[in-house]
Amino acid sequence: MFQRLQAQYERLIQEKSHWLLMWLIIGLVFLAFQARHFTLDASAESLLLEDDPSLEYFRKMSDRYGAGEFLVLTFTPEAPLFSSSSLDVLTKLRDEIRALKRVESVVSVMDVPLLSNPPVPMSQLVSNIKTLEDPNADLEQAQYELANSPLYVNLLLNLDENTTALQINFPIDDTKNNLLNMRKELREQYRLSSNDIDKQQLKLVNELIYEHNTNQGALLHKDIEAIRDIIKQYEPHGELHLGGVPMIADDIVRFVKNDLTTFGVGVFLLIIITLTIIFRQPRWVILPLLCASAVVLAMLGLLGWWRWPITVISSNFISLLLILTLSMNIHLVVRYRELLRKHPDWDHRKLITVTLRRIAIPCLYMALTTGVAFVSLISSGIRPVINFGWMMTVGISVAFVMTFILFPVMLMMLGKDKASGERKQSNALTRLIAKITLRNGRLIITCTVILIAFTIVGASRLIVENSFIDYFDEGTEIYRGMTVIDQRLGGTTPLDIILDFNGDKPTVSVESQDEVSTELSGLQDSINTTNDDDFFVDESDPFLDDSGSDFIEEDFLSMDGDVGSFEDDFVGEDDPDKYWFTTDKIIAIKKIHEYLDARPETGKVLSLATMMDIAEDFNDGKPLTNIQLALLYGVIPEEFRAIVVSPYVSVEHNQARINVRIIDSLEGLQRDTLLSEIEQDIVAELGFEPGQVKLTGMMVLYNNMLQSLFSSQIMTLSAVFAGIMLMFLILFRNLKLSLIAMVPNLIAATLVLGVMGWVGIPLDIMTITVASITIGIAVDNTIHYIVRYKLELARDGNYVAAIRRSHQSIGKAIFYTSITIIMGFSILMLSNFKPTIYFGVLTALAMAVALLGSLTLLPRLILIVRPFDVKKLQQQEVFEADRSDGI
Repeated sequence: MFQRLQAQYERLIQEKSHWLLMWLIIGLVFLAFQARHFTLDASAESLLLEDDPSLEYFRKMSDRYGAGEFLVLTFTPEAPLFSSSSLDVLTKLRDEIRALKRVESVVSVMDVPLLSNPPVPMSQLVSNIKTLEDPNADLEQAQYELANSPLYVNLLLNLDENTTALQINFPIDDTKNNLLNMRKELREQYRLSSNDIDKQQLKLVNELIYEHNTNQGALLHKDIEAIRDIIKQYEPHGELHLGGVPMIADDIVRFVKNDLTTFGVGVFLLIIITLTIIFRQPRWVILPLLCASAVVLAMLGLLGWWRWPITVISSNFISLLLILTLSMNIHLVVRYRELLRKHPDWDHRKLITVTLRRIAIPCLYMALTTGVAFVSLISSGIRPVINFGWMMTVGISVAFVMTFILFPVMLMMLGKDKASGERKQSNALTRLIAKITLRNGRLIITCTVILIAFTIVGASRLIVENSFIDYFDEGTEIYRGMTVIDQRLGGTTPLDIILDFNGDKPTVSVESQDEVSTELSGLQDSINTTNDDDFFVDESDPFLDDSGSDFIEEDFLSMDGDVGSFEDDFVGEDDPDKYWFTTDKIIAIKKIHEYLDARPETGKVLSLATMMDIAEDFNDGKPLTNIQLALLYGVIPEEFRAIVVSPYVSVEHNQARINVRIIDSLEGLQRDTLLSEIEQDIVAELGFEPGQVKLTGMMVLYNNMLQSLFSSQIMTLSAVFAGIMLMFLILFRNLKLSLIAMVPNLIAATLVLGVMGWVGIPLDIMTITVASITIGIAVDNTIHYIVRYKLELARDGNYVAAIRRSHQSIGKAIFYTSITIIMGFSILMLSNFKPTIYFGVLTALAMAVALLGSLTLLPRLILIVRPFDVKKLQQQEVFEADRSDGI
C-alpha cells in the first residue's frame, strides 16, 4: 500500500505539477484571508496552570470583593509634591485621564477623604469630610494625615513624601465573568453527559470568550496608548511611570508583536544570506524561501481560521517554522545536487523522483519525531504550553506537506540545470570533524562523561523563582514603572488572605436588642459621671479643635442629646450588617494583619484592621467595643465605606479579606517558602484552625504554576524520550541503534537544564519548552546521519570508510542546517523580553551541542557498538538501487 501511495504521489509530481500548484495557490489565498483573525493572547490567565483549583477560588473571591482591572501611574514631581504647582499638575493629569471614555475612576491624593481637616467630633464628621482640592482644606494638616494614615501611606504616597500614585480603574468586566461561569457550568454538564448539544454550546462559549478577550485587549491597548500620550505632555514636570497587571499583559503583547516581526524578518534575511553563501545559485535560494513563506502563511491562516491565539510561549513559532522548513529544504537541495553531480545524464524527472525517495522517509520520520517532541508538551499541565505543543505539531505537519509538494513542483517547472549541481564532494570542516572522530575516540567519550556530570550537578541546582519584573529588560518603561511601584509604593504582586469565621452569620434577636439597650444606657450613665479632664490630652497635639480639647474625646463616648435616638437607630432593622462587627473578629483580623505587616517580604497590607487603626485614633487609641463598632459602621459615609470596609469584609459569607502586596524585587525572595510559612504560622503561632484561612491571588496562582514546572519538565522529557525511542525502534528496527541514537539528543537537551542551574536562569513557562524543542530539532540530524550511514556502509561494509563518506555527504547538510538554526535562534537575543532571550540563547547552545554530538559522539558510538547487519544492509541497498534505476 505504501508503494502504491508513493507511486501515485510521484505520478502527480511528474504529470500534474501545474494542477498541484494551482490548487496550492487557491488554498494559500483562502488561508491568507483567514489570517486576518490571527491574534495574540498575553492575559494573566495565559500564564497560569491548567485546571488549578486555586484559579476557581481566585475568580470566586474576585467576584465577591469586586476586584477589577486597574493601572497605577506614579508621579515624582520636580518641585515638592505638596507645593501648589505640583498639585496643580497632578490635578490636571488626573482630570485628563479621568476624561477617557473607558476609565471608570481615578483615585489620587486629591480625591481621598480627609478625616482630620480639621479634627472634629464624630457627630460632625460626615459634614466635615474634605478632599485635598477642597479650598477650605488645610494643606499642612492634609499632608500630615496622608503621610501618617495607615490607609494611604505606601499606597498613594511613599514614606519620603516625594512620590504619589494615581490608581486608574476600569469597569469590572461582567461579560467576561458571566461567560467564564457559563463555560464552567457547560464543562461540568459535558463531563457528566458527553452529548453533542453541550459540546456545541461549549464550543460557542469558547468562541465568544475568544472574541470578547480579543476586543477587550484591543480596547485596553488603546486606553494604555492614550494614557501614555497624556503622560508625555507632563514629563517636563517630573518622573512618571505606568504599571499594573493590564500593563504587563499589554506590553507583553507589544513585545511579542515586535519580536514576531523583527525576528521573522531577521530569520528570513538570515535564510537568504545563508542559502546564498552555501549554494550560490538563485534557484536554491528562491525555492526554500517560497516553501518557508508558504508554510508560515498557511499556519497564520489556520490559527486565524480556528481562532487559536498565540501566547508568550508560542510567540516564536514563526521562527521555528522557518527554521524547520529550511532544514527539510536544505536536505532536499543537497541530495538533488549530489545526484546531479553523480548522474548528470539522468532525466530531470528521475533526478527529482530519486531525490524524493531518498529524502522523503528520513524527512517523514524527522517530522514525526519532531511532532512527538512537541506533542509531549501536553503533559505539562500548563495551558499555553499545551497549546504551543499542538500548534507546533500542526506546524511541522504543514511544513512537511508543503515542502514535499511545493519544492518538487517548482523544481519540475524550473527544469534541469547542470550548473546547479554539487561542485565539491565535501568541505574542509566536515573532513576535519571526521578525522577528530576517528582518531580521538577516548577524548570524545571522556568529554561526554564530563559533560554528563556537569549537566547532572547543574540540573540539581535548578530553581523556579521568578517574577514579572524579571521578564523585562531594565531599560524598558514597564520595568522602571514596576520597580518604582514595588520599592516606593508597597510592592507589586497581590496576595489575599481569606479568613472564614466559624459559625453562621449573626442575626438580630430581641435578646440582642435588649442587651444593646442596656449597654447604651450604661454607657450614657458613665459619660454623665466622667470627669471632663479624662478626655483631654496634650495641648501640643497638632490635631486639637479650637477649644483646645482633643476631638477624639467626642468620638464615641460623648453623645450629647437623647440616647434613645441613637438606640433606636442602632437596634433598628435598617442595617442589620452592623451587628457583624464585633471585637473578637477585629482581634482575629488584626492578628493576621500585624503578622503580615511585620514580614520583610511584604509591602502594603490592607484590611478591616486598617480602618480600625484610624477609628482608634478617634477613640484616644483605645480598642472599640461592640457598640462602638456598630455605631462606627452606621456613621461612616458610603464613599468611605467603599474604600475601607466593602473590599475587606463579606458579612453575607461571614468572611474577611486581608490584602497584601509582595515586594517582588526583594533579593532572595522565595515565593513558595513564603506562602508555606504564612499558612503554617497562621495556624501554629496565631492559633487559627486549619482550613480557616485560605491564600489566594495572583501570587498563589503564579507560584502554583512555577512549582509545577519541575514535575512538568520531568513529564515532558519522559514523554518525548519515550515517544522518540518508539519512533527510532519503528524506523531502525534495531534496539542497539535506537539507544545509540538517543544519546546525543539526550545530552543536548539535558545540558540546557544543567547550564540553567549553573548560571541561575530560573525554569519558567518558556524555558521549560527548550529541552523538548531541542530534542525535536536535534533528532533530525540523528535520523539523517544514520539513514545515510546505512547506505554508505552497505557499499563496502567498512565502518570507518562509511563515516568518512557520511561526513562528506550528509554531514554537510547537517552542518548547514545546524549553523542556520543556531544563528536563527541567536537573533532572539536582541529581544527586550527576557524569556525570549533565554529561549534563543539556550536553544542555540543546545543545537550547537547536538551538532557536535551528531558528527562526533554518534559515529564514535556506532564504531564501538557496531549495531548493523552489513549483509542485510547490502541486500536492501541493491533492491533500492534497482527500484531507482527502473524509474
